[in-house]
Amino acid sequence: MAKDVMIDRKTFAVGDTIFKQGSTGRTAYIVQKGAVDIFHTMPDGTEKHLATLGAGAIFGEMSLIDDKPRMASVRVSQPTTVIVVTEQMFLQKLERSDPFIRGLMNIMAETIRKMSND
Repeated sequence: MAKDVMIDRKTFAVGDTIFKQGSTGRTAYIVQKGAVDIFHTMPDGTEKHLATLGAGAIFGEMSLIDDKPRMASVRVSQPTTVIVVTEQMFLQKLERSDPFIRGLMNIMAETIRKMSND
């Protein structure tokens, strides 16, 4: 049986970038308090705001599901504390779930990525 992992929290100041579009991701984040902006950098360098996420929201999960580069960047818009969800934590949870769930998550991730490229 796998050993449980300690919960890691990180704090960020307004304007901090948590991760950038195109980077490799091995972590997801849950906003414990504060807020972050999700944005996509267009080919001409302009930023397209996609969402503002607050307490309870999760982001960065796509890279844990399909191991592909980040689709967007995340910048802190209020002083923020996040809970870091590592790949190890994610895989531990996934091992305990029905194998159907993993397949379904992969299909959903692929669909979202295809829709984002249109």
